[in-house]
Amino acid sequence: MRVVIPLAGFGTRLRPHTYTKPKPLVNVAGKPVLGHILDKLQGLDVEEMVFVTGYLGDQIEAYVRSNYHFPARFVEQKELLGQAHAIWLARDHMHGPVLIVFVDTIFETDLAALRNEEADGVLFVKEVDDPRRFGVAIVENGRITRLVEKPASFEHRLAVIGVYWVREGADLISAIDELMAKEIKTQGEYFLADAFQIMIDRGNRFVPRQTDVWEDCGKPETVLHTNRYLLEHGHDNIPSAKIQNNVIVPPVHIAASARIVNSIVGPYVTIAAKASVVNSVIRDSIVDEGATIEDAVLDSSLIGKSALVRGRYLKLNVGDSSQVDFSEMSNGNREHNG
Repeated sequence: MRVVIPLAGFGTRLRPHTYTKPKPLVNVAGKPVLGHILDKLQGLDVEEMVFVTGYLGDQIEAYVRSNYHFPARFVEQKELLGQAHAIWLARDHMHGPVLIVFVDTIFETDLAALRNEEADGVLFVKEVDDPRRFGVAIVENGRITRLVEKPASFEHRLAVIGVYWVREGADLISAIDELMAKEIKTQGEYFLADAFQIMIDRGNRFVPRQTDVWEDCGKPETVLHTNRYLLEHGHDNIPSAKIQNNVIVPPVHIAASARIVNSIVGPYVTIAAKASVVNSVIRDSIVDEGATIEDAVLDSSLIGKSALVRGRYLKLNVGDSSQVDFSEMSNGNREHNG
């Protein structure tokens, strides 16, 4: 099986962090989101991984080559014309079974079962209370008959989570060729759902497969929610050296090289490598590599790589190498994006 991972977007909903790093490299529970996805694929019979990169794609390639040993190739999407266009750029490598994974998503499902799949395609789905923000699958007699982007009603609730499998990648490329030739666009882009609809209309049998867990990593609040989930499910740690002169409230993930002094950390906190936390209280937050937190109380915050934060009670979304210093200001609650 080949795996195609499109990750060329700008990640605008996660700015300012994505000005300096691609969204898949945002740290969650001790490693980049992309790392959590790739870990799930290591037990599969993967012939080749194809990464469709864009802005800051060199960082993606460096991370993959340094940490994983999949046979990998990298294709650049220079024009952001949509999901289907991203897959089309990998057309020379789309032969036989293909798994497509978008890295906005942390998911739990049995991918190994695809070895015995008899359908032409599988869309992984999760039932949601409010489907109006998602693309949904309409199912009749166990078979997907139609895909609807952001439905107006609550009638169909099976949201498509961004993980797809097709038995024959060349069939999907043929559908994307038709999609692009006919200029079939949704919101000005070539959507993968429209290509799948062409395949379904041609007679290909697509079926839904329910996922046990679906955690989004597209916005600051959902990144923090995903961090909480992962810390609760096996991605926590407490280095014994950090307990001295500190209060550590599990679950947390603290890198061995992080420095914690006279502080309260947790619950639901990730502290990355070489970060420093001094005389501070931090909960429900992610502090990235090399960041410094001093004399601060942080809650529900994302602190970027090598950022400096010094102050009182704060809720922050601070990008890489930023400085936020409220130490000379009067006390009070503040919320800041920078």
